[in-house]
Amino acid sequence: MMMKKPPLFLLIFFFFLLKPASFLSPDGLSLLSLKSAVDNSQALSSMFSDWNENDTTPCNWSGVYCTNITGSPEPRVVGISLPGKNLRGYIPSELGTLSYLRRLSLRNNHFFGSIPDQLFHATSLRSLFLYGNNLSGPLPPSICNVSVLQNVDLSGNSLSGSFLENLKDCKQLRRLVLARNKFSGEIPDGIWPGLNNLVQLDLSSNGFNGSIPGNIGKLKSLSGTLNLSYNHLSGKLPISLGDLPVTVSFDLRNNNLSGEIPGKGSFANQGPTAFLNNPLLCGFPLQKSCENPISSPSGSQDSGPESGGTDKKGISRGLIVLISVANAAGVVFVGLIIVYIYWKKKDSSNSCSCTGKTMFGRKDKGKLCSFTSLACTDRFRNDDSEFEDHERVEGKLVAIDKSFTLELDELLRASAYVLGKSGLGIVYKVVLSNGVPVAVRRLGEGGEQRYKEFVAEVQAIGKVKHPNIVRLRAYYWAPGEKLLISDFIPNGNLANAIRGRNGQSSTTLSWSIRLKIAKGAACGLAYLHECSPRKFVHGDVKPSNVHLDNDCRPYISDFGLNRLITITSSNPSSAGGFIGGLSYKSIRMEGTNDYRAPEARVPGNRPTQKWDVYSFGVVLLELLTGKSPELSPTTSTSVEVLDLVRWVRKGFGEDIPLLDMIDPMLVEEVQAKEEMLAVFHVALACTEVDAEVRPRMKTVSENLEGIGT
Repeated sequence: MMMKKPPLFLLIFFFFLLKPASFLSPDGLSLLSLKSAVDNSQALSSMFSDWNENDTTPCNWSGVYCTNITGSPEPRVVGISLPGKNLRGYIPSELGTLSYLRRLSLRNNHFFGSIPDQLFHATSLRSLFLYGNNLSGPLPPSICNVSVLQNVDLSGNSLSGSFLENLKDCKQLRRLVLARNKFSGEIPDGIWPGLNNLVQLDLSSNGFNGSIPGNIGKLKSLSGTLNLSYNHLSGKLPISLGDLPVTVSFDLRNNNLSGEIPGKGSFANQGPTAFLNNPLLCGFPLQKSCENPISSPSGSQDSGPESGGTDKKGISRGLIVLISVANAAGVVFVGLIIVYIYWKKKDSSNSCSCTGKTMFGRKDKGKLCSFTSLACTDRFRNDDSEFEDHERVEGKLVAIDKSFTLELDELLRASAYVLGKSGLGIVYKVVLSNGVPVAVRRLGEGGEQRYKEFVAEVQAIGKVKHPNIVRLRAYYWAPGEKLLISDFIPNGNLANAIRGRNGQSSTTLSWSIRLKIAKGAACGLAYLHECSPRKFVHGDVKPSNVHLDNDCRPYISDFGLNRLITITSSNPSSAGGFIGGLSYKSIRMEGTNDYRAPEARVPGNRPTQKWDVYSFGVVLLELLTGKSPELSPTTSTSVEVLDLVRWVRKGFGEDIPLLDMIDPMLVEEVQAKEEMLAVFHVALACTEVDAEVRPRMKTVSENLEGIGT
């Protein structure tokens, strides 16, 4: 008798009844080994709460990233990111079975034990971030089995052993950070020529000894800071380090290096802090000469006359003194002549950048300056005739520039418009009768007893003449009113150009214009730092203090004003005064300043030039990203980042594509990608947390000049 076939629904029922509860993918099973390796229950209950072994895929688990892979029927794990989650445990070797894993970030946790050698069986691994843990043991010798490895940051652990020779096989390596570990032994010389893509090298705070390998000078892609500080390195500095790109800053502090610092190439761009606490180092830029004592020629002490007993005493003491004085006077005279000729040549060649001497009201179409040599001349003395010692003059405009002529009555009759208002005073645009506009800044009403201080400060500001700095033309002093009259730059400021006048992102600034602005602003700031009479610290570098003319040439403004505000003391924003009665069209209140260096935010710290370097670096980042670190009530629609520097550093650390970081308006300019990347590196060097590591503005300007040329 023939049996009936069971109904279809019963077959389906028994199929699902007999099927296992889940088929977790192999990638998911490998990830569960990480969950098992973590031993603190709090982290397990919070971080791994959704890591469920009954799931069919791990792609929805916290900290896990997947993508579709050609030839694979299901998405594969390409990233694990669990930073700062208070995880404690060991790193399981099973993670090496994730064949498509590209990025592993377990930084800032409490992982201990060694880095498993099998981890580098994950042959797609590009970025490994394990810094800030308690890992120990040597660096796995199989690390360069991963041919595509680009970023390795193992800093802040207790790793030990010698430097691996086979790192030379990591041909794609871009960042190698092994700082704050317990590595020891010599740094091998032969591995560096093959690392053509390396842009960051930090071996600081270890126990490396021996000499600095000369082949490090062959790292042509290196940028930022070469950090070998806080080791036990000894011997002379290899001259070949001078072959590194000019964008590289050295940090060789706290070693046992000796000998004279070479003056070649990149060495010439370093400040003294790069070589501190190496007692046996000497030469520029350290204030320690390398003079060798001059030994007397052999036999000179016994070279007196030997003829029979006549004049045995030799030359008399008085004659010796006379000859010595005459020789010294001759040397001094010849030296003065040489110095005079040298400085005359320096003056004629404008070696300390252009002075930008233009008649008032004329447009200067000359080229922007570059700092090929920044040995500043006494150029300012040539202009002293313009700054005579004034007796106290009240109620009268005093011209600083001889080509500037303006009477007080004309200023009173002119139309005035308020351009801006801040703690540094109200700024008006005033159009003179000849049609030439000027900017008039109204300061405070106090300071009647400090007239000489006021004039001295104004004259120092007036001596600064450079194509990228707003020129001061005249001032006015009266008991109830102090005014500064300077050039009016017609095209607004960089803040408006980037964000638009209503806070919207700009659509007009191409990359070539942005690079031109960056170069010009850097040149102006470097001139202020190196060649101005007071070696000015600006103290408030930000886009709103970089003005643009119709050709987008940048002009630094508002330097030297903090001292004047202190002298005039009263609130310059208060009502009153004759300028205050003029009509105006609009007023703009400035927002808070988030361009300041970390040390500038500590009350009581005195401004330094390194403050300006940091602030300029933030300005560069804004030019690159189109994002503002500044929260302002009138720019609430602009793209803002509370900590722009941290955001960019995180992007580079996590290997975020460059196109995801730059201003969307620049995405189409793919031909300039290398230039943008170079400017990013300059900006990151400027925004180092440690002020001593930041480059001088002179170096920043030179580095930018080398981009795109």
